[in-house]
Amino acid sequence: MSDVNKTIQKWHASFRKGSDFDSWGQLVEAIDEYQILARQIQKEIHTTSSTDFTEEQKKTLGKIATCLEMRSASLQCTQSKEDFKLEDLKKIESIIENILTYNKEFPFDVQPVPSRRILAPGEEEDLDLDDDEDAGACASEAFASRAPASQGTLLPRLPSEPGITLLTVRIEKIGLKDAGQCIDPYMTVSVKDVNGVDLNPVQETPVATRKEDNYIHFCVDVEIQRHVEKLPKGAAIFFEFKHYKPKKKFTSTKCYAFLEMDEIKPGPLVIELYKKPTDFKRKKLQLLTKKPLFLHLHQTLHKDS
Repeated sequence: MSDVNKTIQKWHASFRKGSDFDSWGQLVEAIDEYQILARQIQKEIHTTSSTDFTEEQKKTLGKIATCLEMRSASLQCTQSKEDFKLEDLKKIESIIENILTYNKEFPFDVQPVPSRRILAPGEEEDLDLDDDEDAGACASEAFASRAPASQGTLLPRLPSEPGITLLTVRIEKIGLKDAGQCIDPYMTVSVKDVNGVDLNPVQETPVATRKEDNYIHFCVDVEIQRHVEKLPKGAAIFFEFKHYKPKKKFTSTKCYAFLEMDEIKPGPLVIELYKKPTDFKRKKLQLLTKKPLFLHLHQTLHKDS
């Protein structure tokens, strides 16, 4: 059996494993399997030396990865209006199996994953070197003239309910020693339980457009997709700062910060920045710098009486 057929067989087995977990109601395991498979597919289609698949096949694989991510997001948020059901996802199983001969129209109107590579936590440690190594290359890039890598995936505020509190977090700015050298910077916002499992759909801000001294200004509101009263003990809201690295041609996490439940209070808040890789379980934290550079937030609590 050729290597490409072994890869397809492996993907199909992973898909079956995830969909089985899904149908059995083992949602955490299903989410993990879907996300792992989506990353494996993305890694294959964004490897410039890969010749196992044609460009059209890579486009179809990209759409498959998008569907896996959509189903994963649906499992993480039962209130999602854009629910991608298991029976929908199962329609792509035969496409995975027959990707080398598939020539029909894709069953869903979705876009393939972006051509820029976004690495999973831990993956970039094998490829990424210290961010300072790219300082010269990044400084020469015209920040304002570049087309945004992302328009963001921010979600609207949930419907209000009597006696229930909703949280809006405004990301004001982030302080970095090399703020002026970061290309297409944006934030990924996620809500994790104490074990690092997603509680809500992950959201991305639009690319920031203003830099001033040691600060990148976002000035964007993020609506947390769960009522404050329904956040479990030990949960935290994570903010991962990401930027594009032209030399390595992928989007890298530079640092992260997190907001714990006892810090949810109305008004401004300044929180510390930590070195990557992002530790969603908060076991091994290492500050990014000793300099007074932080993530600046403003929280608003909405509660109907």
